[in-house]
Amino acid sequence: MKPQLNLSRQMSGTKSVRLTSNVLRSIGIVNDIVCFALSYLIARALYAAFVGYYYDAQLQATSTIILAVNFFLIRISRDAYSGYRGLGDDMGSGTLLDFMVALVLTALIIVRFDKLSEFSQGMSLMFVPICLTMLFISRIAFRGAARAMAVSGMIGQRVIVYGADRGTTTKVLDLLEIENLPHVKVIGFADDRVERVDKNAIGSTPYMGELDDVVALAHGGGLDQIIIALPLVSQDRLDTIVEKLSAGAIDICIIPREFLVLRSRYRINYIGSLPVLNVWQLPVKDLQGITKEVQDRVLAAIGLVVLSPLLLLTAIAIKLESKGPILFRQIRFGFNNQPISVLKFRSMYVDRQDESGGERTRRDDPRVTRIGRIIRRLSIDELPQLINVLRGEMSIVGPRPHATEMRVVGAFYHDAVRGYAARHRMKPGITGLAQVRGLRGEIDTMERAMKRVEYDIYYIENWSPLLDLRIIVETMFKLLWDRYAY
Repeated sequence: MKPQLNLSRQMSGTKSVRLTSNVLRSIGIVNDIVCFALSYLIARALYAAFVGYYYDAQLQATSTIILAVNFFLIRISRDAYSGYRGLGDDMGSGTLLDFMVALVLTALIIVRFDKLSEFSQGMSLMFVPICLTMLFISRIAFRGAARAMAVSGMIGQRVIVYGADRGTTTKVLDLLEIENLPHVKVIGFADDRVERVDKNAIGSTPYMGELDDVVALAHGGGLDQIIIALPLVSQDRLDTIVEKLSAGAIDICIIPREFLVLRSRYRINYIGSLPVLNVWQLPVKDLQGITKEVQDRVLAAIGLVVLSPLLLLTAIAIKLESKGPILFRQIRFGFNNQPISVLKFRSMYVDRQDESGGERTRRDDPRVTRIGRIIRRLSIDELPQLINVLRGEMSIVGPRPHATEMRVVGAFYHDAVRGYAARHRMKPGITGLAQVRGLRGEIDTMERAMKRVEYDIYYIENWSPLLDLRIIVETMFKLLWDRYAY
């Protein structure tokens, strides 16, 4: 008898007391109902003990019910309870905002029915903080309880991965490990192509056999879900696999090809009711875009005013040392890969400048003037780009704009580094995440070039106003001891 069939018999006895993790969603809703009810009772008892003034108990109870209904309608409308999976990553997401919106809606209803004068403000001032506290504390307790239930086996799913090959299966197992879901128990992997499959275990995950063995395991109550990961499978073969597996009382899931072969960062979105995979998307848009634009323009204007004495002294020093214009203009790649004219203080002799950017600046470069070495070392030469920010061509923080003919290891940057063009989905910045992570200045190896692009992409996909402010602060400290600036 095969090992996996023994496993099915051993586990079948516990089937009646196990629940899938989806039950956590319902428990989460019940949890919040209890929070509202208990909060009202506690607030009522405290009010009676410490205040004691008369209030309309029926009106207060009705308003609490209306508040709870508003809260649940808001949460359910945006599927906020779908995050109840035992980890707690999204279980408290938006709770405070949802509660406050529900509170405003309830207040408007009270005002609309002209009941405000009969409403006890003291009772409300007790109820609101108590309810918010209970909502958050209960979530912490819920996370612990959900994880404990998952670890004990009371809830969860026993999963088998059906992969196209060892590499694909390994990637799926790695993705599941990264998710760190306590309710998902991967008990093995399977493949019906016996003559081609490597039957050795992948780490601690054993080979469970062919599809018939998987179906037998499901019949014995030892399997809840199978994940099919076949990036290049034909429709006929997929239909055959699903038809065989449908004989068992299990969930059958398919990981789309794009999840496995395109990239690990993706989002599921909807166009109407049609599900689509967002593998790339505009990183900063709508209110976020307005926030970043306002932040950039305000900081640039303040910077120009505050730094005006330094800018004036630098301009005078450049003019006194060598002939030529104070500012240097260079065409570089901007937002959406469009060329922009980037401003800098001139740091080189006029007859030795390279407007194309094809020749890198090296340590002790003879083209650089004495004043140029100082302003380049302290990044003062970049300050005129505040004007680019005010013109809307650049941001304070973003991927640095590269010269159109910039090269790395003899090849154009955009040809040498895969995924390079993706960094142009956001306006270029005066400083950036790559620069404060030690990738400022000359990029003389492919490893540094790739790492710089990785940091740029990470910044684009994780942008926030706080991240911008953090990078600005780090930039100020980096200016004093960056060994790559020359």
